[in-house]
Amino acid sequence: MKYFMGTLILFVLFSALFAPATSTNRTLSKGLSLSSENPEDVLTSPKGVFSAGFYPVGDNAYCFAIWFASRTSRSQDRTVVWMANRDQPVNGMKSKLSLLRNGNLILTDAGKFTIWETNTVSISSLELHLYDTGNLVLRTLGGESLWESFDFPTDTLLPQQLLTRNTMLVSSRSQSNYSSGFYKLLFVNDNVLCLLYDRANISSPYWPAPWLTREQAKRFVYNSSRIAVLDSYGNFSSSDKFTVSSTDYGKFLHRRLTLDSDGNLRLYSWDEEGEMWVVSWQAWQVPCIIHGVCGANSICSYVPDNGRKCSCLRGYKMINHTDWSQGCEPEFDLSFGKNKFDLMQLSHLEFYGFDYDSYHNYTLAECKQLCLELPECKGFQYSFSLEATHSSCFPKTLLMNGHRWPSFEGSFYLRVPKTNLPNLLSNANLAENIGLNCSSEGPLLLERVYLKNRVNGTVKFMLWFVCGLGGLEIVGIFLVWCILIRTPKSSRADKQGYLLAITGFRKFTYSELKKATKGFTEEIGRGAGGIVYKGVLADNRVAAIKQLYEANQGEEVFLAEVNIIGRINHMNLIEMWGYCAEGKQRLLVSEYMENGSLADNLSSNSLDWKKRFEIALGTAKGLSYLHEECLEWVLHCDVKPENIFLDSNYQPKVADFGLSKLQSRGEANNPNFSRMRGTRGYMAPEWVFNLPITSKVDVYSYGIVVLEMVTGKDAAKGVHDIDSGEQPQHKRLVSWVREKKNGAALTESWLEDIIDPRLKGKYDVQKMETLIGVALQCAEEEKDARPSMREAVEMLLAQENDS
Repeated sequence: MKYFMGTLILFVLFSALFAPATSTNRTLSKGLSLSSENPEDVLTSPKGVFSAGFYPVGDNAYCFAIWFASRTSRSQDRTVVWMANRDQPVNGMKSKLSLLRNGNLILTDAGKFTIWETNTVSISSLELHLYDTGNLVLRTLGGESLWESFDFPTDTLLPQQLLTRNTMLVSSRSQSNYSSGFYKLLFVNDNVLCLLYDRANISSPYWPAPWLTREQAKRFVYNSSRIAVLDSYGNFSSSDKFTVSSTDYGKFLHRRLTLDSDGNLRLYSWDEEGEMWVVSWQAWQVPCIIHGVCGANSICSYVPDNGRKCSCLRGYKMINHTDWSQGCEPEFDLSFGKNKFDLMQLSHLEFYGFDYDSYHNYTLAECKQLCLELPECKGFQYSFSLEATHSSCFPKTLLMNGHRWPSFEGSFYLRVPKTNLPNLLSNANLAENIGLNCSSEGPLLLERVYLKNRVNGTVKFMLWFVCGLGGLEIVGIFLVWCILIRTPKSSRADKQGYLLAITGFRKFTYSELKKATKGFTEEIGRGAGGIVYKGVLADNRVAAIKQLYEANQGEEVFLAEVNIIGRINHMNLIEMWGYCAEGKQRLLVSEYMENGSLADNLSSNSLDWKKRFEIALGTAKGLSYLHEECLEWVLHCDVKPENIFLDSNYQPKVADFGLSKLQSRGEANNPNFSRMRGTRGYMAPEWVFNLPITSKVDVYSYGIVVLEMVTGKDAAKGVHDIDSGEQPQHKRLVSWVREKKNGAALTESWLEDIIDPRLKGKYDVQKMETLIGVALQCAEEEKDARPSMREAVEMLLAQENDS
């Protein structure tokens, strides 16, 4: 009997120790979990507005989600506003969301695979709390937030949830498939909030209307915050000055901004009486404008009573009868050179984008001949504009975003083999319209295989018992190690690294960057600070990876400075993506510029007058931001053509700023400037004469760079000036230009004498004189005689506006 009672007590203790822990309906604490097997394992917000738990997304497939908790909504009708693992559903058996004792929140699939985690670490007491705002927050008992679902939106933005430069909304694949779809809402490179159709091989923006300029669309590109927010009264506003109010604006309601699976961005308001969501605003009233809805080689048409319909072009067939986004494929051979082609007219039909080029004042016959001679041409758009009084010919390399407009006066001419043309013309109607099926993917099946455990109950119990004892020993050793070994210094570093991570400024491992650069093989530049390599990150982004020479800096000092650089954001400054700090390795990861540096381009014929003026203006704006607009005062200290990079549109982005060059405004004598910085030919006199270093050193260097752009001369080499009857004289670039300008009273050709001959005399004389005047002011020997960068920007903008 005593033996039986002892065994019973041991069994009870063991069961209590290893029984699955469940949470209350308010919070989840350390060591507890929510189970996919228990429908009652749900977190609810204090007022019951939102719930969080395992949500069914297919056949035995679950995602951990947050949904709006309507009193009358059934499980399949719930409005999901966030998902942790939308692209990796878990099994309905033995899957859990667990808050580990080390502070990490993890989602495990069938008790075996870690599918999702917050990557948080904390020795403090934590709890997972769901607020009535819909924000799921992992916080300390003192209220400090370590992780928030608001920082990682899926397809929905809730009131007071920020959409930032580091976040985006991604639509669901369809109404029944919650995995990531093809539509995104995000801030693009020019700081404008856009809707983007994005597939592996095709990407095209469709809102704001792509045929409008940013000014016509009333979007403001000269901002650096990149923030958008929705409030509970129905106003959605963005830092690019886009703002919209719902039709029921002013009422305090439950609201959500959702990028729906059809690519339309809609603002919804909750109708308490009808207990349903009502659309109170949407980005597009005409659904066929949205890119990619019917795929390639297909046509979208909208009938008010029947909705949106898709159909294939004549001679084309659907690729996948359950998915229109895959489009259509030709039923005949379109290989160029094998067949003779003709063109078939399709009236009132338009395909937007993917033009080979635009050709104006071409006759219809000339446009036909052009298309037939181009191997890439799939057809062409032809129309006549009464406003512009000319015809337009647009050969197409890809037939995307096709839609039929009765009001469209032009026609589309489809290239087809001559042998097939009679049969196609005999069919008077287009292929039969097929309704757009948004929910035809069927049940979402898991690809992982789970083996049943064949061990009997007794053996299983003993195995668990032995593993449990071993686990307790390991946990005890781990806790002792944490107490004795881990120091406050590492704790602070971990926290600093985490703070960088949640802002989107990522910490890379050295092995990741070594792999991305293929062992640091493709060098694209080098300077006093380090060597820059081209690399491709794991997410396929092309990056510039700079390996710094000096590694004497402590990691915490390096992280503090890097964190400041990560917060600096301006369209004319290189965007930093992350860093690496391992041992003595210090690396910075930034965006890669397709057109290389200004230095690379000055020696070529790629820069016309317009580009040079825009580069001068954009560079001034970037430096002005560093000096006067960002929270920290950042001096560049090495402004030169090699540190000014050009994107695909030749817009300038200043690089190599920030590290070890930070100081408080007005603090003239800073130990960070105890040694000379910069490059010969661009350095201000203050460096040479050991005078106080201020932002005017960057102003001086900027003036030299502008003179280089204007003249095509190398400031470091100087100028060999040949005066009549005298020997050649070696002069500094500034002195040479100033002498030519001051001698303008004697000769009217002073501009012709100094302007880069590559411009071939094609420039605006008045703007050129202004640009040279600003450059000479910036390059004055006396620092107080130089303007600030903000003043330089204003002078250039005034000239641009006057012209």
